[in-house]
Amino acid sequence: MTFRLSSAAFAPNESIPAIHSCDGRDLSPPLSWTEPPAGTRSLALIVDDPDAPAPAAPKMTWVHWLLYNLPPTAGILPEGVTDKNLPPGTLQGLNDWQRTGYGGPCPPIGNHHYFHKLYALDTVLADLRHPTKKMLEQTMSGHILAQTELIGRYQRHR
Repeated sequence: MTFRLSSAAFAPNESIPAIHSCDGRDLSPPLSWTEPPAGTRSLALIVDDPDAPAPAAPKMTWVHWLLYNLPPTAGILPEGVTDKNLPPGTLQGLNDWQRTGYGGPCPPIGNHHYFHKLYALDTVLADLRHPTKKMLEQTMSGHILAQTELIGRYQRHR
């Protein structure tokens, strides 16, 4: 079976509902995944937007959420998950608002792509004390067994 990531809230390359954005309740979308490959000891999730600040002239990739040391058997993150109800052992990194936790789509202009990337790792990472995306990716390097992604889109209607 192929390692896959999905959401009950939106289909691949489709619109992310406003409830998961700054225009709504800013709740993390429900995410679920199929069984990771044999030898997986933990998972890491990176949610980012490579279209920032504007899709016609992107200048950076905005990080919305970082999780690591997710247990490979968890299989799901429910809608609106918070640090209090993350699967046991899961740790968080800093998003580009310089805080932990989910920060939903809030693009200043245009229709942005939001990449939800899930990595199967052959190790449980040390506590990195709220790493940045760059720090997490460096630590994961050489430990990635498989990767899957789910892309959603969002455009504000003001």
